[in-house]
Amino acid sequence: MASSELHVKPSENATQPRVKPRPQESAIPTPFTYFPSDDGTDENLLIILHGLGDTHVPFAKLGRQLKLPQTATLALQGPQQIPYLYEESFQWYPSFDPLGEMLERPDPTPALTLMKAILDHLTSNCGWHPDHIHLFGFAQGGSVAAEAGIAWWRASMERSSSAPSPAPVALGSIVTIGGPLLSYPTLSKLCPSPLLAFSRSAPGSPTLSASDMAAFRKGYESVRDVACAGEGMPRARDEWLPVMQFFSEKLARRVVGDVYEVLSSG
Repeated sequence: MASSELHVKPSENATQPRVKPRPQESAIPTPFTYFPSDDGTDENLLIILHGLGDTHVPFAKLGRQLKLPQTATLALQGPQQIPYLYEESFQWYPSFDPLGEMLERPDPTPALTLMKAILDHLTSNCGWHPDHIHLFGFAQGGSVAAEAGIAWWRASMERSSSAPSPAPVALGSIVTIGGPLLSYPTLSKLCPSPLLAFSRSAPGSPTLSASDMAAFRKGYESVRDVACAGEGMPRARDEWLPVMQFFSEKLARRVVGDVYEVLSSG
């Protein structure tokens, strides 16, 4: 029998701080609310993106109400005030033409540029691993989440193509509540971030069509779809159940104490 050599090293989790530094206002050029994990272990980060015409405030409250274990939350506000509205109503990218009509083909570039800057700050300055960052977005925010997941993966693949860069790393997961992709992705390798697409059937609610689902599957390896009656965000317990089950499968868990990996070679 060939001899086997054992290598013992601290696990990846053990080398990272249990409590992550707070994001800096100087590095995130839009209002936000950050809450560390209630249980004192910041192993995951859930970034929450509101829908068209809203603010980040109610979604910051939602993040706390979810009480996800070992999960900090970061609720972001769209960077642009909707024109001609006096109340606080924000958008992630230009959504209306000069006559006030909804754009049929909006350009999410401003939102993706913002998300890249925020993700770069979180991974470079706050100690977050990309695959422990999860995006949750409602309607327009869901579109931004889905587009940002692909944009991050594409950039990671481009960086890894020049040796000796490390292998590409995708974000942890994506949840979009009724927000479709705005582009039709073309990737040499599908994004491995698991995606949950939650859709409504009521008129005027965020609905995802068969073509929307096909576009998700052109960009993501794993797509789970959930369709419910009603309108708006998930409300009742049975509507939240598939979302919470998805999180329970995708969120990382840190074992408290000294954790080691045993690697065998030879």
